[in-house]
Amino acid sequence: MTQKNTLFVTRPSMPDFDEYIKEVRDIWDSRWLTNMGAKHQTFQEALRQYWDIDGVELFTNGHMALELSLQALNLQGEVITTPFTFASTTHAIVRNGLTPVFCDIAPTDFTIDVTKLERLITDRTSAIMPVHVYGNVCNVEEIDRIAKKYGLKVIYDAAHAFGVRYKNKSVAALGDVSCFSFHATKVFHTIEGGAACFQDPELGAELYRLKNFGIRGPECVDGVGANAKMNEFCAAMGICNLRHIDEALTKRKAVAERYCELLKDVDGLQLNPVQKDVASNYAYFPIVVDEKRFGASRNEVFEALAQAGIGARKYFYPLTSTFDCFYGRYDVSATPVALHVSKRVLTLPLYADLSLTDVEYICEILLKCRR
Repeated sequence: MTQKNTLFVTRPSMPDFDEYIKEVRDIWDSRWLTNMGAKHQTFQEALRQYWDIDGVELFTNGHMALELSLQALNLQGEVITTPFTFASTTHAIVRNGLTPVFCDIAPTDFTIDVTKLERLITDRTSAIMPVHVYGNVCNVEEIDRIAKKYGLKVIYDAAHAFGVRYKNKSVAALGDVSCFSFHATKVFHTIEGGAACFQDPELGAELYRLKNFGIRGPECVDGVGANAKMNEFCAAMGICNLRHIDEALTKRKAVAERYCELLKDVDGLQLNPVQKDVASNYAYFPIVVDEKRFGASRNEVFEALAQAGIGARKYFYPLTSTFDCFYGRYDVSATPVALHVSKRVLTLPLYADLSLTDVEYICEILLKCRR
């Protein structure tokens, strides 16, 4: 039996120690630690090939990829998004002086509900920021149709979607920009880091300038920028982890499939769907707990797992529209499905090295909660 305090909701995949040391050895020799050095360029090119796209800019984290992508698009007014997401999505909008307009989510896959999207568009709407959730892909065709109809930009928050493919095409190629997080808790990580993927080279040039203080050339600073460059050590970690991403995804799939085998027929538990034409990355394993049918609430399950040393996560809870920093600004009743799911969702531990024995133990504790 698993010992207490050993199972976390996620754990970073790591390359062999010697592999990483070999990768960073020449950083010591060159003393080039940051500012788009050799590792940065090698990693950037490796991602271009992995995603089969031309436009990639690397960032110090996924949030800066989002925030500076919004800035690079020179948006004004309102951005339609979802409150069922991490704080970064909403904060990137607000920190650009834009107003988030919250659309509800679909109850099946937890992504933005495209049937409710069009009615939220006003003459102030400039963009849509949908979120791929748990590795589930948004209804990209309908989002694209609506965006073209109204002349809107589309910025995908793809923090949960590294390695996901839709109709044999990487989700990195979707929208005007797709932004990824390479945080240590993600399917793929660079310790800290992120990327913005795009098709317009002019947008790419603006992203490069914004992440590097607005510098266009050695003696030309013609814009006000930030400092959001990925350093060489993070890029080196990305190079290593990218070599092993297929193996990691295979292991995650096995974990997710074992969870499904043990929980798929349990009354009162809604599991993550299998989406048509989507090659998932198995980023998370969410369950939505119906207290009346299951016999215990989400919070009771969370506490029982914690007592057994299992670190599940209420993810996403609370909705970003209910954050204290936005108190009184947004009407949570406008997104009833998101509110309902947020109060009942729980993500169970899932990472590449999680043993199937541990999965069985987690499910054993979870199922003991039924009354």
